[in-house]
Amino acid sequence: MKWSVFTVATPDLNAEELAAAAASAGIDGIEWRFRGIPEDALQEEPSYWRNNRCSIDPASWEEQTPIFREAAHKHGRKSIALVPYLSCGDLPATEQAFQAANSLGASMMRVGVPGYNRTASYPELYREAVRYLSEVQEMAKQYKVKALVETHHQTIAPSASLAYRLVQSLDAEHVGVLYDPGNLVHEGYENHRMGLELLGPYLAHVHVKNAGWFQDEAVATFSSERLGEDQSSSLTTKWNCSWLSLTEGVVDWVQVVRDLRAVGYDGYYGIEDFSGAFSSAKMLQHFADVFQAIKQQLEEEVGV
Repeated sequence: MKWSVFTVATPDLNAEELAAAAASAGIDGIEWRFRGIPEDALQEEPSYWRNNRCSIDPASWEEQTPIFREAAHKHGRKSIALVPYLSCGDLPATEQAFQAANSLGASMMRVGVPGYNRTASYPELYREAVRYLSEVQEMAKQYKVKALVETHHQTIAPSASLAYRLVQSLDAEHVGVLYDPGNLVHEGYENHRMGLELLGPYLAHVHVKNAGWFQDEAVATFSSERLGEDQSSSLTTKWNCSWLSLTEGVVDWVQVVRDLRAVGYDGYYGIEDFSGAFSSAKMLQHFADVFQAIKQQLEEEVGV
């Protein structure tokens, strides 16, 4: 079982500190976040999506990628992926990211997928994505970096089956799917084994995190009095999905790993924990401990 870390989840560590912490936890691979820090965030406390110190800035990637690559090498880690935040159809930014991924020596890179918010129809967005991904496939061949479509809520690929629909006409050697069960808690859940069987050779990578649903107490109370006053506010109970630590959320990671093994998956499991339950270094060690225990349990099940 191979483990990796997506550095979006370790915002307080720089490249050197992250590589050292990964080595200490026995995590082999690093997936580097590819996004700049907004000017107004530089004085903020480290955070996942703003002042993230473990990110490569696209504006200066040529100077920065050797630093990040060497930090991994110094601690015996491997830069396995570059993870940018690309817009579907933005071919110049996509090619720039492929160049950076190639410079890192990464073998995988996430690419853009249209978001879905009810303002544009799915058929329209699907056609846009297919046109983009056909161009992406040619770049993936050129730069020798596999392009990944991630299963992600609020996009047109929230589930395994919809991600598969996007890539099914493409070459699985160059384009694959990043399967994220934590995202599927938010939107897109299907039986994991079935979804993985459908993806087949397109299953390229797995992200590891967890989440759960919670009722919004502010609007949860249903009363006949309130119903009489305002029907519209009383007939809907609001729920919110929040990130949780690996062992506290909805995803049964023992079963997910069991299902991944059943379909022959032998790639990386990449931690992307947004729960904030641990410091970055402790989060990496917690991930390694949990997945070592899962590995042991499953080996005992088959008598290995």
